[in-house]
Amino acid sequence: MIETIEAANGGYRFMPGVSQYSCGIGALPGFTIERVRFSKVIPLKQGFEKIAEIIKAAGRPLTAFGACELRSPAPFTEEGFKAFNEIYIKTLIEWGVMKDGVNPVARSNVCPKLDPPAEPGFHAFSFATVAPDTPASFVVAGSGESVEGKANYRDHAIRLGDISPAGMLEKAKWVLGEMERRMSAFSGDWSQTTAVQLYTIRDIFPFLESELGRRGVLRSGLTWHFNRPPVVDLEYEMDCRKVHIERVV
Repeated sequence: MIETIEAANGGYRFMPGVSQYSCGIGALPGFTIERVRFSKVIPLKQGFEKIAEIIKAAGRPLTAFGACELRSPAPFTEEGFKAFNEIYIKTLIEWGVMKDGVNPVARSNVCPKLDPPAEPGFHAFSFATVAPDTPASFVVAGSGESVEGKANYRDHAIRLGDISPAGMLEKAKWVLGEMERRMSAFSGDWSQTTAVQLYTIRDIFPFLESELGRRGVLRSGLTWHFNRPPVVDLEYEMDCRKVHIERVV
């Protein structure tokens, strides 16, 4: 069993990850995860302000903030990614979401190849709302083809620099396995997902049916964003969710 921790006054539990983000969240009994997507990317500072308004309007504390989907102009260097994360977590600390260096918020942060934003911002976020007698819900954080929590991503990337069909397949297999591991923390699997998102600018068609289809990833369709993962040298990222309430603002 993978350890999960209840987020203080959040309405959800989380699978511990790294200081920048958790591996995923799952609603506690009596709560459900609600996802809100912005019609266009909102810069980080204004995005946090808008998120606070929406959460408060729902009658929930800011500690209900549980997951977010970010968009950045281009992949970061390793040092650039660390610097960005230091800026990002400041608000989580101010909100009381992140305490003692433990971050419960799941996250994806990817970089559009076409029409990228001028600065990092929010594409969507999720939070826990009160909802008695609702089905279980979860959000799994994005993962690229590298082990997280190490000194860097490059030295632990799967088939580094290999964008051949065989190389991309191995990257995909690793990420798919990580998605399955994270879902298992919330008793989830592909058969329960309401949405799966894939981020790459490389060709996935050679294994779309044979690997993703075989695993059941495509049961609710697949949203393919023509985006890069957030760190230079990574090529393939995914996230997934089981969320029953979604809206666009």
